[in-house]
Amino acid sequence: MLKGIGQPAYSGVAIGRAYVYRKQQCDLPASCGDAEQEQQKFDAAKETAREQLQELFDKTKEEIGEEQAMIIDVQVMMLDDLDYLENVADLIQGGASAAQAAHESGECFSAAFAAMDDEYMQARAVDVKDVSTRIVNILCGGQTGMMLEQPSILVAEDLTPSETVQLPKDKILAFVTQQGSFNSHTAILARIMNIPSLVQTKIDLDADIDGKLMVVDGFEGICYVDPDEETLAAMRKKQDEAAEQRNQLEQYRGKPSITKKGQKIDLCANIGSPEDVESALAGDAEGIGLLRSEFLYLGRETAPTEEELFDAYRTVIEGMQGRRVVIRTLDIGADKQVDYFGLEAEENPALGYRGIRICLEHDEIFRPHMRAIYRAAAYGEVCVMFPMITSLWEVREIKKFCAAVREELAAEGIPYGEVELGIMVETPAAAVMSRELAKEVDFFSVGTNDLTQYTLAIDRQNAKLDRFYDAHHPAVLALMDMIAKSAREAGIWCGICGELGADTTLTEEFIKMGYTELSVAPGRILEIRKIICESEVEPQ
Repeated sequence: MLKGIGQPAYSGVAIGRAYVYRKQQCDLPASCGDAEQEQQKFDAAKETAREQLQELFDKTKEEIGEEQAMIIDVQVMMLDDLDYLENVADLIQGGASAAQAAHESGECFSAAFAAMDDEYMQARAVDVKDVSTRIVNILCGGQTGMMLEQPSILVAEDLTPSETVQLPKDKILAFVTQQGSFNSHTAILARIMNIPSLVQTKIDLDADIDGKLMVVDGFEGICYVDPDEETLAAMRKKQDEAAEQRNQLEQYRGKPSITKKGQKIDLCANIGSPEDVESALAGDAEGIGLLRSEFLYLGRETAPTEEELFDAYRTVIEGMQGRRVVIRTLDIGADKQVDYFGLEAEENPALGYRGIRICLEHDEIFRPHMRAIYRAAAYGEVCVMFPMITSLWEVREIKKFCAAVREELAAEGIPYGEVELGIMVETPAAAVMSRELAKEVDFFSVGTNDLTQYTLAIDRQNAKLDRFYDAHHPAVLALMDMIAKSAREAGIWCGICGELGADTTLTEEFIKMGYTELSVAPGRILEIRKIICESEVEPQ
C-alpha cells in the first residue's frame, strides 16, 4: 500500500481508480524558414485559443457561476497582452517557429511573474503558462483536455484553472495534486464543485499508480494507493458516515438559526454575481452577507454602467425574496486588477491603492456605483459596506458622499431606497478604532482573511507561509473580540464574512463574542445551523 500526505482542499472520501494526468509534451520545431508564415500560424492559433476559451467561459459560467468563469476570462484578455505578443513576434523574427516562440515566451513570462512578491502577479504566472500551452497544443496538434472513460480519481502534478473547470464532473471522484495551495484558483473551484481534493501532496506520479485502486480522505489529507482490506473497510465506513451526516443536516433546512438560549444568528451566503442567488437559496441562506461588487467589473474592457450595475443589484435583491442583501462596494486592487482603470503598478498592492482608497479619489467610479445601489434598494432590504477602512475621516467622507447621492436622485425624481451603511473591519487599525467607528455606522462585517493577513504580516496566498499562517492566532481572536464588543456597546449588529466565519470550531466562540451574523459559502449553512441550534452558549 502506497500512502501520500497532502493538504485538504475540500473534505469528503472518494474511492476509485487513479487516473494520472500528464501534460502532453509536444515536439517543437526548432526553427522556421519563413518568419511571416510562422507569425500567421501563431495569429491563427491565437484566435483558435480565443474561441476555445470563450466556449469554456460560457460553459463555466452556466455550470459553476460567473465569479469562477472570470478566471477563464482573464486568460482571454491575456491573449492581447502586448508585452507577451511582442516577445513572440521578436522570437519569430529571430528564426524561431511559432510553437517554439509561444512556448519560450510562456516559460519566460511565467517565471518572471512567479518570482514577483504580490499574489496578483503570481496568479498571472499560471495564466500565461496555461494560455501558452494551449497555443502550442493547437500549433502542434497536442491534447488540450483530458479523456476519462470511467469515474476516476484524478492525480496530477498540478492543474491550471482552465483544466480544472473542464473536468468532466460526472467522471471525477476526487483529485490529488503535488502542487497548488488551499487558496489557489484550483482549490477554490474544487470546493465549489464539491469534489474531495488534496493539494501539496507527497506522492510519486512515476510509481505505477495509474489505474490502481485509490482512496482519498479529504478530511485527514491522506490518500492510499492499493489500500489493504482494513484501510479500505475503514474508509468505506467513513464515506458512509459522511453521507449520513449530510442527510441528517436536511432536518435543519427551513429552521431559524437560534441557540438553546434564544440567541438568533443570521446565517447568510457569500456570492459574487446574480447567478449565485440560486446557490444561496439552495443552501437555505437567510440572506446575502457579502455580494462582491468587484466581480461585476472584472473580465470586461470597460467599466459597467450605472444601469448595468443597477440591473445586477436588483436581480440579486429581488431573487432573495425579501431577505437582507449586504453589498460590498468595489474592492479592486491587490489581487483583483482591471486594466481599463489605468491604475499604476505597485510594489505591494495589498498595502496600496485598493478598496475605498480608490473610490474616494475617483468620483467617476464611486458615483455610478452608489447611485445603482441606492436605486436597487427600492426593491428590498439593502445594506452596503465599504472595504479597507482605517480612519474616522474616511467614514465621514463616505457618509457625506452618500447623502449627496440621495439628494441627486431625489432632485432627478428617481426612486431609491433606504440603505444601512456599514464597514468591513479587516485592518488592525479599524479593529483598534472600532469603538469610535461604531458610533458612525449601522453595522460591522469582519473580513477575517485580510484581518489575519495584516495582523500576522503574512501573504495568505503564499504557500511557503502556510506553516506560519494561523487564523486562530490569539492576536486575531483578540481583535475580533474587541470588534464585537465595540459593536455591542454602540448598539449595532456585527457579522463575519471571511473564511473564518465557516470555521465550525469557532462558531460557539463567535456567539460568545457577540456576533449575530455569519456569512459563508452556501454549502456550509446547514452544517453551521446545526451547531447553532444545539448550542447553549450566549454572548458574554
